[in-house]
Amino acid sequence: MSDALFRGWLLAWIVWSAVPFGALVLAMIHIVTGGRWGAVLAPALRPATALVPLAALAFLGVALGLQSAYPWAAGTGAKPDVLRLYLDPTLFLVRATVALLGWSVLAVLSLSGRAGPLVAGLGLGFYGLTISLVSVDWILSVEPGFNASAFAADVALHQILAALAFAALASPSSLDARGASDLAGLMLAALLGVIYLELMSYIVVWYGDLPPKATWYLKRGASPWGGVLVASLVLGGILPFLALLFASVRKSPALLRGVGLLVLIGLALHFAWLVLPAYGAQAGGAATAAVVALPMLLLVSGFVSRLILRRAGRPRHV
Repeated sequence: MSDALFRGWLLAWIVWSAVPFGALVLAMIHIVTGGRWGAVLAPALRPATALVPLAALAFLGVALGLQSAYPWAAGTGAKPDVLRLYLDPTLFLVRATVALLGWSVLAVLSLSGRAGPLVAGLGLGFYGLTISLVSVDWILSVEPGFNASAFAADVALHQILAALAFAALASPSSLDARGASDLAGLMLAALLGVIYLELMSYIVVWYGDLPPKATWYLKRGASPWGGVLVASLVLGGILPFLALLFASVRKSPALLRGVGLLVLIGLALHFAWLVLPAYGAQAGGAATAAVVALPMLLLVSGFVSRLILRRAGRPRHV
């Protein structure tokens, strides 16, 4: 039972934390580049960015259940040399601590207005380096043996897309047609990036015809995971993409909220498709635990984001 709880917490944490981490990336990009879109999305992205320290704290649930969520942490599921050189519990926690602590500091600096273009630019470089490590640690290492060179970029784009979808879903009533059009354009660009990387990764694996990678995909193509994949593709990819092609949708904050909700559901299903098949027959218990844990994280995050924003004050960069 405890294994299912920790595995469910891992999945819920990955899904929920995608929004604050993506919001932080967008905040730093806006500090570097400027633009009207940052001011338009600030009412939604600032509260999301404020949740980065909470996401770091919530990772304690993953750390405490390391051996339950990751078989290699108990000494099984990976080659001994890989365990010794990379998949070591201490090294895993050190990498996670460096990344989450660094992202939390960047979030606080961004919210308080103390992050200028230089700090934000360096922060984006730090994010690019650390996401290359922790995306593999947190997701792919659940089932060692599969690797993809574009996986870190794919996870980063999923986080950015999650933040944009949240901004659409939580957009204020004051959002006008012009602001909605800016948000829709950003969502469409991120969505195209996600679809492209997912498709190209599959094509490269298919042409490579390597048994470990083929096994990874075959497991996720079997029932019921094939259905989960199709649902995530339709709800989080095809339908939002088709909807955003219409100018009437792009200029309507109300319709964009529906698109944002579809994208978030699709992203949750996609992360479930990545993680849960590794647990085999015990995946159902982990999925149930994740469904219970996710609303808890959402409720706590609403209160904490307001508290942190009050303490951070108004930003100096708009």
